[in-house]
Parts: sequence; structure tokens; C-alpha cells
Amino acid sequence: MGLFRTRSAAVYGIDAHLIDVEVDMYRSGSAKDFVTVGMPDTAVRESRERIKSALMNSGFGYPNKAVTINLAPANVRKEGAGFDLPMAMGILGAMGAVKGTEQYLFVGELSLDGSLRPVRGALPVAVCARREGVPNIVVPIENAAESAVVEGVRVYGVRHIAEAVALLKEPERFSPQSPSAAPSPLNSEDACDFRDVRGQTTAKRALEVAAAGAHNVLMVGPPGSGKTMLAKRMAGILPPLTFEEAIETTKVHSVSGLLPKGTALLRERPFRAPHHTISDAGMIGGGSGTLRPGEASLAHHGVLFLDELPEFPRNVLELLRQPLEDRQVVLARSNMTLSFPASFMLVGAMNPCPCGFYGDPTRECRCTGAIIQRYLGKISGPLLDRIDLHIEVPAVPYKELRGRDDGVTSAQMRDRVLAARERQLRRGYYNSDIPAAQIRTHCALDDGGERTLEMAVRRMGFSARAHDRILKVSRTLADIEGVAKVSGKHVAEAVQYRSLDRSYWGS
Repeated sequence: MGLFRTRSAAVYGIDAHLIDVEVDMYRSGSAKDFVTVGMPDTAVRESRERIKSALMNSGFGYPNKAVTINLAPANVRKEGAGFDLPMAMGILGAMGAVKGTEQYLFVGELSLDGSLRPVRGALPVAVCARREGVPNIVVPIENAAESAVVEGVRVYGVRHIAEAVALLKEPERFSPQSPSAAPSPLNSEDACDFRDVRGQTTAKRALEVAAAGAHNVLMVGPPGSGKTMLAKRMAGILPPLTFEEAIETTKVHSVSGLLPKGTALLRERPFRAPHHTISDAGMIGGGSGTLRPGEASLAHHGVLFLDELPEFPRNVLELLRQPLEDRQVVLARSNMTLSFPASFMLVGAMNPCPCGFYGDPTRECRCTGAIIQRYLGKISGPLLDRIDLHIEVPAVPYKELRGRDDGVTSAQMRDRVLAARERQLRRGYYNSDIPAAQIRTHCALDDGGERTLEMAVRRMGFSARAHDRILKVSRTLADIEGVAKVSGKHVAEAVQYRSLDRSYWGS
């Protein structure tokens, strides 16, 4: 009996890092002496009671010795109950009950009877094991399918600590978890389809353009005009997740504890629609203790839908400016700085005024000019500038509401979006992310386009940023059409998508 080492992993942000678990057992002291060092948090310090009961109730006994456990490196805070299993295996190793843990990485929370509970971040842990050259990982059975997504690592899911011990003694008895077959995305007959939306031809066209170029979009219209219905169908016309995108998206949901039960890998783009009472930490992440991703990161590679946009606290909306620009959220605390990915499409919806009927030809608006300006003023100019398309969604006329649909399905729209995005990827990035230095190269205009843009900028007083946004949207329109040169008709349509903010915000 003496010093014994096992290995585990700690999750910071959406990445895991290797942790060495060193267990030292010695005669001086008593069995009541159980010390954990290496910056453990409360959950890790409390593990001593869970470990003692689990070992006793599993029939392994507990030595009448003092135990010191070091979690290295010692200058990094260790959080969560996932260290229960590696610490218990280290104690068993120091007792002489197991050996040969060098090729294994352990993660799992212990119950008092020795059974294992699932943990957050099993996918990042598997990625860490592959990166560090650890060939095998042992996780709770509920986390096995999630971890098995990572190639190059053998994943063993166990239900009880006794199974983990048996695995070390007789590894030939156990088979690693096989990767589960991923379901095909968007194959459900019940999936939301743009064909269900009556009328709103202009809005559908604008949302297709937004999806094709990964542009942010804001819809303005009265209550009941279909803004939410349109937004919920956005994710269905986006390209399927690539394997790398699926891994990154799944990691975010895994560390948040929001991965659906039985799901190994997310295959459909996320659609997040937080309520307007959300807090700062809820939107961009953070919180007390362990820093968790917010809605901006949970929408990574998908859609973040903010309904009733002016009802969100202004400080919460302003926090979105950084992720909209940098595609990530950086959280700085006194003891660490973490970053979460946040590359999402922002889809906003709002009424034109508090009562919702400003500009409506059939309903009278009860709001005064001052009330309307105060309402619209909740959305700042800098945030508005980061939204490429501003579109009006008017009330649907009765004839269109009762008429036949226009026949345009989400599948047809998605095909056009895919073709446009493939052209953009050959240039190296989506149109919404074209660097300023490359705009003139990739968004070259013909003579008609130059005249149309000059006329629009002079008459409507667009800012330099709005000028660039118009060029990027024009490029997307040309990509949808499959032409290399941006022409006057593309610029004219792009200007239409920037003209609505002139009517309401007047700047």
C-alpha cells in the first residue's frame, strides 16, 4: 500500500484537460483523515463521504488509514462530482485491489451504493483522451454513446464501480461502446415547413437570402402576422451540420447538461428562443461558481430567435454585440478567462410600436410619437447595424389566408441555400463574414450596380457600415442566382432590405 495514480479530466469552457489523480495512503493518522488538495471545489471535497460509502457498500471495504489525494496540476480549479470514480479507483489501487490504470481515464459520479451517475461534458473528455494519447476511457453507461462519437478511443460504459474494477482485472470480458448510428436530419413528416405559411412571399424570400449568406435578420410587423411561425422554420432551410460542426455543437450542450437523453451527437442545427426576461448570464453565459454557456452559445451553428426584441433588457441586447462580431463569447473572471463559441444567426421579431398597429392600414395605432420612439429606442444603433436585413411582415389579407399555398417548400428553399453556400465556401467564408479588405474583390459591381448603389447611398444617407452590408447581401443574391457579377437588380433588392430601418428609426 502507498502511492497510486489514476487519470481523469476537468472541463473548462467546452474543452477538457487531463488531470492526474495521485492517492497517498499512510499509517499515521486515522481513517477519518481524508484530505483532497489541488484546488477542489465543494463538490469535489464532499466526494470523500460518497467514496467511503460506495466502497463499503460495494464490498471492497475501506482501509483504516489516512488518505491524501492530489489533483494535478494544482493551480487549476477542479469542479464537479466527476472525480468520484477516479479518486475511488486510486484508493483501491493504493489498497492493492486494482492495478494497470495507466491506459485508462476515469470519469463518473458515485452514488452511496457504488452505482454511477452520468456527468456533464463526456464528449469533451473523450476528445481530451484522444488528444493526450489515452486509449481507453471509463464513463457511466449513460455517457457511453456520447463519448463513443470520438474515433481513436475505446469507450467503456459501466453501471457500478464493481464493473470498473472487473474491467481492469479481466478486460477481455468487456467490449467497448460502438458508435450509434446518427439519425438523418430533417426527415420527419412533422417538421416545420415554409409551405405551411400562407402569404408573406416577400418575408420568405428575405429569410431564404438570410439563410443563404448567414445574415442576421429583423422582422417588423403587427401581432399575428406570422413572424414567429416564419422564424421557427429558419433552421429547416440551413445546410445540415458537418461532422466537425456537430461535434462542436454537441460539446456545448454536453457541458451544459442539455444533451437529450439517448442522443450521442446533435445532427440538427439548434433553434434557441429565450424569453425576454432572460438575464445577462442566461444570454451570454457565466453564473456563480462553474461558468456555463448561455443561449448565445447554445445557438452555436444554429439560430438565436429573439421574439418581442424591444422587450429584452437593453443591457442584455448590448451584450450580443461582441458575439455577433467575433463569433465567440469571452467570460473574464478573477481566476480564469473562458471562451465559448457563439457563431449563430440572429433572427429578431418585433411590433412596430407597443400596441402593434403603427402603420397598419386597417387598425388604428393608439401610441403617441414619443411612446413609439421610446419603444424603438430600446434597440441601439450599433446592434441594428449588425443586422443585415430589416423586413416588414404585414398582416396577411383574408384572400391569401384562405387561398392555396404558394407551393414553395422548405426543401426547395434549402436546395437553393446549399448551392449558394457552396459558392461562398469556395471563396473561403460566408458572405456575412467577408473581411472588409475583400469586399471590393468579392462584391464587384457592374455599371448598373454602381449607379444603383450610389443613388441609394445619396438619397437614403446610408452609413459606411450599411454600405458594406448592402454589398454583402447583394453578393448573396447573386450567389442564389448563380452569377459571378453583382448587378443593379441585386443591389436594388438588397437596398430594400435596409430601407425599413429608415422608416422606423430614421437614421
